[in-house]
Amino acid sequence: MPAARIVLLTAIAMIAFASNSLLCRVALKHTAIDPASFTTVRLVSGALALWLIVRLRSPRLPSAAGRGNWLSALALYAYAAGFSFAYVNLAAASGALLLFGAVQATMIGRGIAAGERLAPRQWAGLLLALAGLVGMLLPGLTAPPLAGALLMMGAGVAWGVYSLRGKGAGDATSVTAGNFVRAAPIAVAMSAAIALVRANGLAVDGAGLLYAVASGALTSGIGYAIWYAALPGLRATSAATVQLSVPVIAALGGVAFLGEALTVRLVAASVAILGGIALVILKKRIGTTAQR
Repeated sequence: MPAARIVLLTAIAMIAFASNSLLCRVALKHTAIDPASFTTVRLVSGALALWLIVRLRSPRLPSAAGRGNWLSALALYAYAAGFSFAYVNLAAASGALLLFGAVQATMIGRGIAAGERLAPRQWAGLLLALAGLVGMLLPGLTAPPLAGALLMMGAGVAWGVYSLRGKGAGDATSVTAGNFVRAAPIAVAMSAAIALVRANGLAVDGAGLLYAVASGALTSGIGYAIWYAALPGLRATSAATVQLSVPVIAALGGVAFLGEALTVRLVAASVAILGGIALVILKKRIGTTAQR
């Protein structure tokens, strides 16, 4: 694949992943859709988009989504639900940074538990990233809401588990399609359960529905397909490093489109978390991830 095409596909994928934060935040802040409905619509539309992509690419396959599994689908749903409920209160930039930090911490921690050895510089980077997460959560006027922050970090752990389970599973697009197809009924069932126990049920409006479909079909489904198309042309360290841009793009998008402010706390935490993770992954990559 020509280098220019790889760069273009990679840039589109990173913008798509960052846009998930912006779409979810604007939907939950400015429309009537609730987080459970957003999650369900996102997963269902993502499943349909990925199913169609796989079928068009390999029409002779007996099942376009037969390579996933239920445990990975459950992790995918846990990520998507935590992501949506967290963005009820979190700013786009804070949420993207917390998500990315939790994903990487999960994957790096799994590598260490499995016997991976870190160089002193990598340990310093890991401690710096953890310090950035702690500093971001310390009480203060500019601290993100604790409940939302914990939900987003939980979503990051779930995505880290999902990514680790998918490592070496074969064709990434087909596996992702299979997991989305399995996660969609989980989301529908959970939304139905929430509707039964909540006094005011669920809420969906036209604008919120459009944002959720865009998040599922475009920035998730097609975004993942584009990323997986670019990935073979990238070195492991390049693929890892370029993902550091996602929280930055989300932060800039939050400022430009949602009127969010860049606080000193957020900038300092971003430097610590992203810089610390860069020190770890540039020395020796532990695992692979594709964020959203």
